[in-house]
Amino acid sequence: MKYGFIIDNRKCIGCHACTTACKSEHEVPVGVFRTWVKQVEKGTFPNTRRVFSVLRCNHCTDAPCVEICPVEALYTRADGIVDFDKDRCIGCKSCMQACPYDALYIDPDTHTAAKCNYCAHRVDVGLEPACVVVCPEHAIISGDLHDPNSEISTTLSRHQTTVRKPEKATIPNLYYIDGDEFSLSPTAAEQPDGNLWSAQTRGVGHFARITERLAWQGEDVVQELMQKTAAVVPESAAGNFAPPKSIEVLTGQNAKRVYGIPDKGILWGWEVPAYVTTKAVSAGAYLIGMLLFLGQNEAFTDWNLLRWSLSISLVFLVLTTALLVKDLDQPKRFLYVILRPQWRSWLVRGGYALTLFGGLLTLQLIAAWFEWERTAVWLVLPGVFLAVIVAVYTAYLFAQARGRDFWQSPILPLHMLVHSVMAGGAVLAVLEGLGMLELNGQPSFLLALGIVANLFVLAAELTVTHPTSDAKAVVTMITGGRYKREFWLVVLLCNVLPATALYVGGDVASTQILAGAGADRDLPVGKNMD
Repeated sequence: MKYGFIIDNRKCIGCHACTTACKSEHEVPVGVFRTWVKQVEKGTFPNTRRVFSVLRCNHCTDAPCVEICPVEALYTRADGIVDFDKDRCIGCKSCMQACPYDALYIDPDTHTAAKCNYCAHRVDVGLEPACVVVCPEHAIISGDLHDPNSEISTTLSRHQTTVRKPEKATIPNLYYIDGDEFSLSPTAAEQPDGNLWSAQTRGVGHFARITERLAWQGEDVVQELMQKTAAVVPESAAGNFAPPKSIEVLTGQNAKRVYGIPDKGILWGWEVPAYVTTKAVSAGAYLIGMLLFLGQNEAFTDWNLLRWSLSISLVFLVLTTALLVKDLDQPKRFLYVILRPQWRSWLVRGGYALTLFGGLLTLQLIAAWFEWERTAVWLVLPGVFLAVIVAVYTAYLFAQARGRDFWQSPILPLHMLVHSVMAGGAVLAVLEGLGMLELNGQPSFLLALGIVANLFVLAAELTVTHPTSDAKAVVTMITGGRYKREFWLVVLLCNVLPATALYVGGDVASTQILAGAGADRDLPVGKNMD
């Protein structure tokens, strides 16, 4: 048995009854949706057309949200329904990054992920989903795709259908009859900055309740929305009235989205790039420290180097863990990653790598403190292995986020390993510049190599052929679009200038401090931009 949907766009009239029924059935809060109707206007006046498409979870056969979920809060039932358990969810938002269809949201009441679950509680007692029952045109068909006699199977066999983003290989079980590319593809139609029907200036998700409270307090939220979206017709200087922005589509060739759902905003906030940085410092300080420690010509006697590198690595590993927990919407459940793991998720694998690495750092630091040479050396090999895993595992986590095309770069693990080398070299170069270590400039040399490697990797990541239009659009956005200033500033301040300072030399101590401090701020630019 495998349940699925067919949306017949020939019949859909855009009444939003399915949206309303879904909200009522599941008590979905204001500002978030499990089912919504996207509206696109296309054509040239007077030959225009309005297209409606019901959008929701596609209940994929190979669901990326299930694969990436670290605690099995999302799971695929035996009947093919992708359901969720809010009591297990830790609010990591990985599923929202993984879904190519933008079907998940964070419930502002429970602070856990939620989405369409095919009204599983109704299906279990022999009823159809609420949206199917309420649709006045029978534009939504549900049923068992594996039953050849079911209405959905016979309809599917008689009509040519379309699915959304088949290139993602999720095998969606939501089919569209007369599916329109401008409506089904998120980037095909022009997306205006805002419009009366989809704007929510007070925020969505976590902030949806603020809108309700302000409305009850008597503030004119509707008037604010109208002013923001220019739905109020302005008077021209000649005394005539100009047409509202929502009519502009009637005089243009391109399709324009005129109704969607409110933007969910930034899913992973500042904590994630900060955690990527602290993780790189932790892994890099260990890798560079162990390389220099074992590379001594004499016996392993530089306990000062060992203690510094281990201490820095442990401190930044603790900061990494704190940032990861802080980014969760259910931080009290962070131990579920260890105690209730879903092993396919790289968030779980990374969590275990961080835990084991932290334990090994503690043991090795004790050995360094008491100068137990044999124990300290024996722990280096497993420590290096764990440090490499800690450095690169986030690249594989990003790769599981199939909803983000630019994150699918095969170079990303190498990019993150290079960043760790840069971070480790930068930190130890700063310590040497401050006179806390005597390493004959070796960290600066390794830092310089890391910067050169980083520039090559960055160039390759941005210039190789990208398989999708979305990934290409992100590259343009980074190098020449809305993020170009930040990108080129990071390239200059965190790569070119530190490398120049190391090459020119001069006062060695000052050069090491400046170059190390600059390079240590380098981040994987663009990894959270598409």
